[in-house]
Amino acid sequence: MNKTKIEWCDSTWNPVTGCLHGCPYCYARNITHRFGFRIDADPGHGWGDRQRVGKECECNTLHILRKKTENSYPYGFDPTFHKYRLDEPQRIKKPQNIFVCSMADLFGAFIPDEWIQEVFQACEKAPQHRYLFLTKNPERYIELSKKGLLPSHSNFWFGTSVTDQETPHFWSTYLNTFISIEPLLNEFHKCDSEIKAGWVIAGAETGNRKGKIIPKREWIENIVNECRRAKVSVFLKNSLASIYGEPLIQEYPWEAKSDN
Repeated sequence: MNKTKIEWCDSTWNPVTGCLHGCPYCYARNITHRFGFRIDADPGHGWGDRQRVGKECECNTLHILRKKTENSYPYGFDPTFHKYRLDEPQRIKKPQNIFVCSMADLFGAFIPDEWIQEVFQACEKAPQHRYLFLTKNPERYIELSKKGLLPSHSNFWFGTSVTDQETPHFWSTYLNTFISIEPLLNEFHKCDSEIKAGWVIAGAETGNRKGKIIPKREWIENIVNECRRAKVSVFLKNSLASIYGEPLIQEYPWEAKSDN
């Protein structure tokens, strides 16, 4: 696990890395390309092996690492399961808010159910922490729920990453759910419909990508107003400070529950 500058969590934990969504603003891919290099591990050496997957996988290959390597991203941004990291939460006794798979989409269509189940099981072995999951493929939550594979633990929070109000998100009456509107690329308001999630995070795109969109202040105000109307906690990331002004609203839903 690693300490992080992501404001809404204490640590990041990446038992799986890599993604095939191809988002043009992806920070994780940029980090991988900057600090990683590709290798072709021989499965016979016992630390790396490969697993064939379906047509939705562009590279048609998933990778599994059973022992730590000198490079955190030996297969670049290909989906990679770092099995040797599964016990990391157990080593930390102090409770943490852990962002699971900040360098991947654990619920992408290209990730096997078995990987997800092993990550869930690792979380269950360290119940002192709060686990925050995030995906751009919320349909996978529904698929897993129908299979009985989506845990309903109170310390699990299932989030959907969206960029505007047209992007579907996952919510449930019996699970903790949240929406991460980052990067905020357009006006976001739900009109007469209520925000159906327990928490909303919003942030602007960072970096120097050509064509980067700077959110308007009224977009942020709409999000705050909708959250207030729905009585939902809202967290504005520091990337919005120069637009919205300070102090930023940075609320945590579990703290709101404890105040009641």
